[in-house]
Amino acid sequence: MNYFSLNTNVKELRIGDNSSKGIDKEIGKYIVFTMKIPWDVLKKNLTKTPEKIIFVDSVEKDIIDNQIDNLDDFDTVLGVGGGMAIDCAKYTSWKLKKRLVSIPTILSVDAFTTPAAGIRVNHDVRYLGEASPNPLIIDYKILKTAPKSLNIAGIGDLLSIHTASFDWQIANKVKKSEFPFDSNAISNGKEILNFVYNNIGNIRENNNNGLRCIVEAYISLNTICLPIGHFRIEEGSEHYLFYELEERLKRPFLHGEIIGLGIYLMSRLQNNDSKFITSIMDDVSLSYHPKSMMILKEDLIDSILNLRNYVEKKSKLWYTIINESSIEKDWAEENIKRLNF
Repeated sequence: MNYFSLNTNVKELRIGDNSSKGIDKEIGKYIVFTMKIPWDVLKKNLTKTPEKIIFVDSVEKDIIDNQIDNLDDFDTVLGVGGGMAIDCAKYTSWKLKKRLVSIPTILSVDAFTTPAAGIRVNHDVRYLGEASPNPLIIDYKILKTAPKSLNIAGIGDLLSIHTASFDWQIANKVKKSEFPFDSNAISNGKEILNFVYNNIGNIRENNNNGLRCIVEAYISLNTICLPIGHFRIEEGSEHYLFYELEERLKRPFLHGEIIGLGIYLMSRLQNNDSKFITSIMDDVSLSYHPKSMMILKEDLIDSILNLRNYVEKKSKLWYTIINESSIEKDWAEENIKRLNF
């Protein structure tokens, strides 16, 4: 795929085996946002001690602000890990006007390619700021130290094009779209989906081609969404189920897996090729069942039944199938029957 463009939000991409080695020699004084396991993996490739290591256990804005108050002078913010660590690094880079270097150690979410930091204010999702990785480092050897499932989860924010684009078409049809409708964006999003479908075996096997496919698809998504100023083709009702559950249960989830659950349920609510998209998730071994996320049946039913009320109270959320639907308990119980609890 040809993703080299001014609209990728990635100033430089380094991809390959050991591509992270020696990056600390290039970035001056640096601080790190990470977690223990990814840091233990990456630090073997570094020789220079960071000014500070911040181990991330929350993406609440107040907590991040407290962590970065009164830091000694530094040049670069290094984000090492999954979405939480990368988002904290992006937020800090933007707020303190420092260089950002991103080294994802799992591909479970597209945070390492998107400009805004997805942080929380009282468990409510907010997208703040704008930061571009310089460079973004994709080190195959590091990614392969993680369980396969954590990289496979990266497909969630790509398969969500299936449901989110459908939501935008619904909104446009009833003249509720918040943005000028762009049929080219929809078509180009389908091309990304086809690229992913053609690489399902590689993604499932966690080989270099599969890892590269996820990264390239994310960056290609930027070339569609950044010029039009929004990610409408990729974020919709499937994400809103995730937001409701996170706020309800007050705990984080592995992003791609909870999005997979949203795709499963919202594609059914949309009557939108649900069997096909479910077969793709099953084929790639994406873990989207509530049991793997410790979501109880009663909590999921309560979340589904509250969805319309939830989105209508959140004025910043886009119009989707949820706004069009009166979801009854019978529908919820019927459509969770094939899920594992």
